[in-house]
Amino acid sequence: MFLDRFHSVEDGHVVISALQASQFAKEVAGDFNPIHDPDARRFCVPGDLLFAIILARFGLSEHMTFRFRSLLGAGVPLRFVESESTIDVCDDAGKVYIEVIRSGARTRDEQLIEDITLTYVSASGKNFPHTLKPLMESNGVMFNPDRPMVMYESMSLALDNLDLPSPGLELHNATLDAAGKRGSVLLEYQLTANGNTVGEVTKRLVLSGLRPYCPEAMANVIEEFYRLKARGANYFNNDNSGDQGNANSAR
Repeated sequence: MFLDRFHSVEDGHVVISALQASQFAKEVAGDFNPIHDPDARRFCVPGDLLFAIILARFGLSEHMTFRFRSLLGAGVPLRFVESESTIDVCDDAGKVYIEVIRSGARTRDEQLIEDITLTYVSASGKNFPHTLKPLMESNGVMFNPDRPMVMYESMSLALDNLDLPSPGLELHNATLDAAGKRGSVLLEYQLTANGNTVGEVTKRLVLSGLRPYCPEAMANVIEEFYRLKARGANYFNNDNSGDQGNANSAR
């Protein structure tokens, strides 16, 4: 499973190191948000990695909603509490990081789950600057350029069925509602299989520190994004990937 090197299993708990999380963000999701850098002061594990691990461990259901309750730091031992219709990802103290509600038919087809995961994560990695920059510009607001914070609130899948050859994901609507210094972004995608629409994916994001849109400041943020992207590509193309050791599968 391609997720094996992005987490480990210790005493029955899933554990994600800062390096593993950062590698997933950069190599798989194309996400170069500084909050996922291993040495970031406010480091957090990307929600896309937790989403991927949940699908790998518990399968893909026709209807799934993921609610992101708390930011996850590095090295926290995680438990997965499963019932027929829910999955809670929490630590031993009971703090919940993700709540999942699911219904409908379910599959554990590894190839399908990997295809769906990579399709979704690849689209998710294009949130900034491809989608969010023009969305903020058209609404006349932007996040704090010194501390750009874009966080997951929730995401949902609604599939017509689980027959999904060659899945693809196409953004067909994006909206931003701003209230003071906080913004709520809704992204709506169509899931396709062999070119036919077979479901919908929606994602809600939270933007913080909103202020009037400034083209110069945004240009600097984008320049820094691509600088970090180039730095990340150079870093992970070197021998540093060996620092994490051999990760065990969580399956």
